[in-house]
Amino acid sequence: MRRRKSFLGQRMTTKQDSAQVTLEYIKTIGIVNNGFNGRGFANPYDLAITADGTIYVINRCDTARASAIRVGILNFDEDYLGEFGYGNGSGDGQFVWAVSMKLDSQERLLITDEHNHRISIFDTSGKFLEKWGTPGSAPGELNGPAGIDIDGDDNVYIVDQHNSRIQKFTIDGKYIAHWGEFGTEPGQFNLPWGVSVGPDGSVFVADWRNDRIQKFSPEGDVLAVYGESGDGDGQFSRPAGLTVAPDGVIFVADWGNERVQVLNSDGSFALKLRGQATVSKWAADYFASNPEELEAREIANMTPELPAHLRSAYHESSQSEPYFWGPVAVRLDNQGRVYVSEANRHRLQIYQRTDV
Repeated sequence: MRRRKSFLGQRMTTKQDSAQVTLEYIKTIGIVNNGFNGRGFANPYDLAITADGTIYVINRCDTARASAIRVGILNFDEDYLGEFGYGNGSGDGQFVWAVSMKLDSQERLLITDEHNHRISIFDTSGKFLEKWGTPGSAPGELNGPAGIDIDGDDNVYIVDQHNSRIQKFTIDGKYIAHWGEFGTEPGQFNLPWGVSVGPDGSVFVADWRNDRIQKFSPEGDVLAVYGESGDGDGQFSRPAGLTVAPDGVIFVADWGNERVQVLNSDGSFALKLRGQATVSKWAADYFASNPEELEAREIANMTPELPAHLRSAYHESSQSEPYFWGPVAVRLDNQGRVYVSEANRHRLQIYQRTDV
């Protein structure tokens, strides 16, 4: 039997370039862990990174494996530091369907839960502090809160998913304003997901089922609409999480196309990432203790050639280990690193911006 190429220990340095943005793959962090504690991820949905580089990861998992619903704590060097929160429930510190998180100016973690229709707040040690949110459709009420971001004045923007709107709150949950309604016209939404506040205060929203990104003023006026349905450059299929960099560059988890797209600050296409994952330190440790698993891996084909009828983005990602599979969030740290969270492969792929 011919031995296939292994990605164990290999660092790929292929660069992705455009006129304005350059990214270089660095590493992968992750291994599947459906247990209630210990290093590893279970369907990582979002992450947040503190100024000192501590990484918090939402493990959404599913209610059948409720013990795995938690927030994991680690760092870039892959030291696992602990976890907090648990599921499946509505008590203080519990989650059912955690979606997104953001750090405020005090480095408190605000986490959305689309099942419990609320925001839970923790300090960076994982101590539960408070929660706010009431289910419903009236102003200030929530129905499936998804994406969350916080501006420089600690105003909180929440994607009120099933109410087809964006809501703006104070940091302690007092309602300020909202905009949006169901539909396909500019300013309307169909199952919106991610939100990010740009450097000038503009609010960017991933309009999931409408396959586009919308840009608004802080008051909700439509400023621009980027993208349309498709798999070409600048087109989207169910965009999920997004993040706007300090220089205005837009990073979008193009979930349905199994890729990340990067847009220039004017919304024009810059580049796309398909994934370049290598084996993480955690996985390498596992293989060192389980040599029979490594032997099986070495003879497996991790990047098979698929028949023509299976050459969709989904099938290619599900069969090719380096590719993104289920990219749901893109986050940046203060070192110019770009983190992509893959729900289906239980890992983070990390790139370095080399143009800033």
